[in-house]
Amino acid sequence: MDAARPPIRRIDYLLRKADYVNWHRQQSNQQILRSQQGFSEVEPSRPKACRGCANYHGVAYGYSREQRAPLICGFHPFGWEGSDCPDWKELT
Repeated sequence: MDAARPPIRRIDYLLRKADYVNWHRQQSNQQILRSQQGFSEVEPSRPKACRGCANYHGVAYGYSREQRAPLICGFHPFGWEGSDCPDWKELT
């Protein structure tokens, strides 16, 4: 068996590496712009009532972006609308 990598695998590796470098550069540029405009802190995606809760799940399920739905927690799948969740439990 030939130990050399097939050329298509090498090309695939180089393309994935270039994509990652471009993504990383874009993230760095966005962070620089945020800090220049005074937005150094990224706003958390966790709902305010769920911050610090042990029941928080926060994973989106679904195969396509259009059909993907987040599961916030087991008690309140779409998140709690009020300010104080009755099922809030502190992280241990």
